[in-house]
Amino acid sequence: MAAMTTSEPPAPLVPSRSQPLIAAGVVIGLVAIAGWYVVSGGFRGGLVHHDAPPPATQTFTVNINAAGVAELSQLPGLGAITAQKIVDHRRTHGPFATHEDLLAVPGVGPVTLESLRPHLRPIRQRKEAP
Repeated sequence: MAAMTTSEPPAPLVPSRSQPLIAAGVVIGLVAIAGWYVVSGGFRGGLVHHDAPPPATQTFTVNINAAGVAELSQLPGLGAITAQKIVDHRRTHGPFATHEDLLAVPGVGPVTLESLRPHLRPIRQRKEAP
């Protein structure tokens, strides 16, 4: 039987004078994570599950006097041809003063105009110079 020899304990991986600093850093990190969780609504259920986000509440809107064919053709009830007619009408007759002026564009009727209204930004009236 071999005799047991006592050896010195292994040297620590981190020097003992650095261990309190590392422990403090870990505690600060954990407190920061807990703070973020509370601020983000974790206890109130305010966090959003990444696989089931809430429906979008934003509505796509355009300025009828500045939008191009690509933007206008994304509106409900308008295709590329009608969007081009709106741009051509605007070039020929100038900017639209009201949303109802869209009724003068061929292909835009009262039903189409009503479906467009939630997507049209208000038209700013230009002030006349004194």
